[in-house]
Amino acid sequence: MTNRYAWMDEEWGRLEKIAQSRQINTVDSVLGERGAWIRVSGRSLLNLSSNNYLGLAHDPRLKAAATEAIEVWGAGATASRFVNGSCSLYTELEQRLADWKQREAALVFANGYQANTGVISALVGRGDAVFSDRLNHASIVDGIVLSRAEHYRYRHNDTEHLEFLLKQHRNARRKLIVTDTVFSMDGDTAPLAELVTLRDRYGALLMVDEAHAGGVLGERGEGLSHELGLHNEVDVIMGTFSKAFGAYGAYICADQSVIRYLTSKARSLIYSTALPPSVIASIHAALTIVQEDTSRRGRLRQMSSWFRKRLNTHPFEVGAGSSPIIPLIIGDNEKALQYSRMLEERGIAAVAIRPPTVPVGTARIRFTVMATHTLSELEWAADQLNQIRADLEGERG
Repeated sequence: MTNRYAWMDEEWGRLEKIAQSRQINTVDSVLGERGAWIRVSGRSLLNLSSNNYLGLAHDPRLKAAATEAIEVWGAGATASRFVNGSCSLYTELEQRLADWKQREAALVFANGYQANTGVISALVGRGDAVFSDRLNHASIVDGIVLSRAEHYRYRHNDTEHLEFLLKQHRNARRKLIVTDTVFSMDGDTAPLAELVTLRDRYGALLMVDEAHAGGVLGERGEGLSHELGLHNEVDVIMGTFSKAFGAYGAYICADQSVIRYLTSKARSLIYSTALPPSVIASIHAALTIVQEDTSRRGRLRQMSSWFRKRLNTHPFEVGAGSSPIIPLIIGDNEKALQYSRMLEERGIAAVAIRPPTVPVGTARIRFTVMATHTLSELEWAADQLNQIRADLEGERG
């Protein structure tokens, strides 16, 4: 009998051979409200892989808000907002987001992937050109592919290369520049001021993805655009609630004309069931904390800076930046997996990131610090990492 799946097995085997196959690990539980420790296969692990930057995912205020919303609104939204309408919590949240971001309007999406794919494919199409940083998130890349616009990737944070490409394709019908503000695998930031200048010079639109900056940067956690005072110079601001907010979902903030257009054109919004009321309620609670509790951001900066400096005192290649994303560049896929396995054996959850998520030859351990980590926990983790390095160097010697 013909094996209809032989090609899948063959491809999986190829990925396994080059250490690019993936599996989903099961977490038994999260230990305590800090979210700093998890239990996996009966073992406690210090969690240095989560995007829960402010430690809000297990905050009792978020859980209480979600529970109350279930009692009032039920467990699910049951249909698209365009079919079933949406609970008042939705419209209240969009108004709060617009006020927070100091923009005319906002629109909530199911998640960051749907926001990026839906918005980009609505803004551009055949005959248009999108200029995207080479290290942008996969959801941005997929949105460009879905749009059928021409895709021009500029070298990471290289505005000279971007301008070269803009000059080459200045006659495109519409032009869109899109970038992450904090890059998810490197932790560095985009040169937004230069991007605004190029946007104006070449008559383009500028869209930014604040997923890893929201809640972390800005006086009230608004993101990098606000921290730099450029929030009114960006055409479309996207952000998520699944990282520093500790919840789920995503949003777009922009002028009313843009939001009105997207409401009728963003297919990932129109044809998706709305977020459950409990999720919207937890976002409301998280937004209040993000806006009002500046101490969490201060502690996150302090812990991130300390851990980055500690790793830099050892002969590690640590990515540049000041965000809570701290990549330890290993290079080889198998060696990165080996580091991850040895860290887990010593009680630390830190995932190996490999191609195609990052460029070939730059496999890494991606550490993420949370405001709820303690100095002693991070110091212990750094010591364990240094011992692993010594063990591996000794093996090679």
